[in-house]
Amino acid sequence: MIKAKGYAAQTPETDLAAWQFERREVGAHDVQLEILYCGVCHSDLHQIKNDWFPGVFPMVPGHEIVGRVVKVGDHVKGFKPGDTAGVGCMVDSCQVCENCKEGLENYCLEGNTQTYNNLDRSGIPTYGGYSNTIVVREEFVLHVSEKLSLAATAPLLCAGITTYSPLRYWKIGKGHKLAVLGLGGLGHMAVKFGVAFGAEVTVLSTSPSKAAAAKALGAHRFVVTSDKEQVKAAKHSFDFIIDTVSAEHDLNFYLRMLRTNGVHICVGVPPGQLSVHPFSLLGGRKSVAGSGIGGIKETQEMLDFCAEHNIVSDIELIDIKDITNAYARMEKGDVRYRFVIDMATL
Repeated sequence: MIKAKGYAAQTPETDLAAWQFERREVGAHDVQLEILYCGVCHSDLHQIKNDWFPGVFPMVPGHEIVGRVVKVGDHVKGFKPGDTAGVGCMVDSCQVCENCKEGLENYCLEGNTQTYNNLDRSGIPTYGGYSNTIVVREEFVLHVSEKLSLAATAPLLCAGITTYSPLRYWKIGKGHKLAVLGLGGLGHMAVKFGVAFGAEVTVLSTSPSKAAAAKALGAHRFVVTSDKEQVKAAKHSFDFIIDTVSAEHDLNFYLRMLRTNGVHICVGVPPGQLSVHPFSLLGGRKSVAGSGIGGIKETQEMLDFCAEHNIVSDIELIDIKDITNAYARMEKGDVRYRFVIDMATL
């Protein structure tokens, strides 16, 4: 076994703290990374706190991982020691179901293996990127360009692909009016991709203070959703809404802003259930849809697109010892737009 160190939550009630554990040895098809940077996703906090489902503890969070390859198995062909690589939200899948065969491992019919807070296919807990090293099957390791800031690339492995994938699936681009609901880690990436794809992008936010930041990211318009006149003017305005909000909110309120045949796409995950009144959908043949990350092929496509177009996340680099404070700030929306841990501080 490989000795590893990281930060873990021992229970839902305890703060993250230093913890030593073991990774599996590098198998014939495995790649071992020295982790350089790991993004901090709001879902890390949700899972530590058991907001969605009972967790696997001790829990080492982190699924926005960029690192350097230090060892590869005998049968690995796509990576070599010294390569820059990344790992996102999943580290395995059945690889034989119809979805996996179509490059949709994220929708594996047997359930993919999550990077942390999950059991691998042999029943051993998975541990994430708030650590110094990780061992992953080659099929779930991604090539990362060194043209871009590696620290700012890390959040692309979750926040990036989570917003890129639905934009590509619905072919959102030139001629479309896209609204981005929420301007956080997910929202700021949705704005960047929406603009890059040629859509007219509007940010919907409860915070008037975010207007300047939205425009700096490239958004064409900004709507303060607590302003009745602005909301009235936005009625029947958008072809698509990408909903990045991870707190409870009223979908019916936003569905009124969609045009006929409009689609409200949920990518944020609030802790509770969201309800929709049938009339909110019937009055315009509107749809509510969901989208979760992307397959490995699409994630690599996204990383390559970002390298070509100079797109990364806006980040604040932190020391691992400051993670509890970072969580508190994240809950208040006090970050633009993603914390990234410098794992050299571990």
